[in-house]
Amino acid sequence: MPPVLTVASQAQCMHGGEVLLLTTNTVLLAGGSPVLLETDVHFVVGCPFTVGVVYTPCVTVQWQAAATSLTVNGAGVLVETSIGECLNAAGAPQGIAIVSGGAPELEAI
Repeated sequence: MPPVLTVASQAQCMHGGEVLLLTTNTVLLAGGSPVLLETDVHFVVGCPFTVGVVYTPCVTVQWQAAATSLTVNGAGVLVETSIGECLNAAGAPQGIAIVSGGAPELEAI
């Protein structure tokens, strides 16, 4: 299984905005940090994306392809190969999040 993503991982939208990695998970750690879940809501800050003269920044990330063999309360755990689709305020896709810093070691709390 690829390394899991945690609150200590890094993610950004493809335009350079920072993805705030927060989780509702309180039962599974990797590398000492809570792992991220497919159901978590992640916000993007500082995205500069503009179409023509219209500012349309990425504001959230919707995740797909979480681990199927590892779940927390029924929600899949995010791994480095999970796909984070960056969305603008209207919910339109604007690219895929760039992630790094997965942790290979798991600990149950």
